[in-house]
Amino acid sequence: MVTETSSYEFTADTARIDPARVHGLLAEYAYWAAGRPRELQDRAIANSRNYGILAASGELIGYARVVTDLANFAWLADVIVDPHHRRRGLARELIRFVLADLRPYDLRRIVLKASPEGRGLYEELGWKRLDDPDDWLGLGPDA
Repeated sequence: MVTETSSYEFTADTARIDPARVHGLLAEYAYWAAGRPRELQDRAIANSRNYGILAASGELIGYARVVTDLANFAWLADVIVDPHHRRRGLARELIRFVLADLRPYDLRRIVLKASPEGRGLYEELGWKRLDDPDDWLGLGPDA
């Protein structure tokens, strides 16, 4: 695969991330976010570390967010790239960008719930299955 990311900008500046566009990308292309109301997505953005990919035009074409305490734990979520910009290595570079941003915090664990189509990419980048995933518990309607 050819990686072509030079005409894109990666940002961690939430002021440059358009919440309406994030919601649109997730609502249209992310099965895990289907039906998520805009106000809920806006709250998630407001309470997370946010990362975007901007096209040369300034349009947001990719997004990821991280929920973290910046001490021990982080959860990578809502990784999405507009289908019109896929197959250019952008998701891979976005994940690398996120991890580089988190590196100074020396987090003990970063987790994610990989989609079937994303699993291979995450594994290529060094992510591994948890040793004891059955030890993780959840509370709430989606647990």
